[in-house]
Parts: sequence; C-alpha cells; structure tokens
Amino acid sequence: AARGHRVMTISPRYDQYKDAWDTSVAVEVKVGDSIEIVRFFHCYKRGVDRVFVDHPMFLEKVWGKTGSKIYGPKAGQDYLDNELRFSLLCQAALEAPRVLNLNCSKYFSGPYGEDVLFIANDWHTALIPCYLKSMYQSRGIYVNAKVTFCIHNIAYQGRFAFSDFSLLNLPDEYRGSFDFIDGYEKPVKGRKINWMKAGILESHRVVTVSPYYAQELVSGVDKGVELDNVLRKTSITG
Repeated sequence: AARGHRVMTISPRYDQYKDAWDTSVAVEVKVGDSIEIVRFFHCYKRGVDRVFVDHPMFLEKVWGKTGSKIYGPKAGQDYLDNELRFSLLCQAALEAPRVLNLNCSKYFSGPYGEDVLFIANDWHTALIPCYLKSMYQSRGIYVNAKVTFCIHNIAYQGRFAFSDFSLLNLPDEYRGSFDFIDGYEKPVKGRKINWMKAGILESHRVVTVSPYYAQELVSGVDKGVELDNVLRKTSITG
C-alpha cells in the first residue's frame, strides 16, 4: 500500500471486530454438498482494505477465543470440518474483489475488478489457485489474475484423507496435484490429499518469508517436510 498499490486483506471473521462494518454484500458458495451464504465485513486501516468473511463456521466456533480455537477445539486437534471451512474462505476471497464496492481510499474507489494478484498464505488458502482456474478463468473471468503462494510454516500442510478430494468440488484433473503419500506414522501413513502441495503446483509463483527459509525448505526431506522435491521442481524464493 505504501508503494501506491491498492491492497485488500481477506480473513475469517473470528470475532466482533469493533471497527469492521457489515457491507450488506452476500454471496453464495458451494461447500461440500451444500450452498452457503457468506457476508463481508470491512474496515479501512493504514491504507489497506481489511475484509472479514462472515459465516457461522468461523465466528460461532471461536467467539473471541482466537488464541487456541482458530483451527481446532484445542491445540493439536483440528475441527472435523476444517476442509469445508477453508474451502469456503478461498471461494469468498475470490469473490471479494469483484463484488465489494469500497470507497474509503482517496486514491481508489469501487470494486477492485479482475486484474488482481492474489497472495495465498499457507495451506488454508491453497485452494485459491485451483478455484481461480477451474471456476473463473475457465469461464473467461479473472483472465489476467495471478496467484503467489507464500509458505510461512511448512510443517502444517493440510493433509487429509484421499477420499476427501470430492468435498472440494474440483475437476478430476486437479486430483494429481493433491495426491500425496504421507511417510509419517502419526496420525496415519499412506495416500492422502495435500492442500499445500496443490497450492505450490497450481500457483504462478511460490515464495516464503525469507531467503534463508527458502533455502532450508529444499535442503532435505526433514526440512521440507516431504515437500522438498516438489519445491525443487517448481522453485521457491524468499
């Protein structure tokens, strides 16, 4: 934003953020087998449009106790519907630049439009490049949009049962990008889907938080947590 770019951040509405107001904009997204309605809350701070995705999957689970309940009821335990929660977030994030008419900046006004760059952070937003291609660019929408996938912590990759691929509502052609053999004993070894792997393969560029971390992730199986080979093939910068 300080360099003159128009910037929007999009995150779940985990709490009653006092400065964020209801935009009254709602969209429908398909999550698993159901159609869900999400709303957008917004505030403008330090030159950035801060958008919060409102849905019971987020706020009703957490209610302000964000320190330990964002991803599960307690540390080390996931919510059973995390795949659905973050599928919803990714789809809402792709809708926001097109449907929100934001006019808080003295330099910009109206919707962001379709010529945008999405920055997807960690496994929770790894479906963005997949949905961008399958749901939008295949229909002539967001034709020039790109996705940069940023890895903050490779230890958390979004590994789920292989049969769960059907929950994501993606064409079969994307199945290979998710296909992953988990070599760790816990919780279960074997074939799974890996959201982070798909995010790496389907994004236009892959980055991480520092040059040192980028080098570390491709230095071996342990440091890359079984994704080092994928990162070496696609390249990663910090």
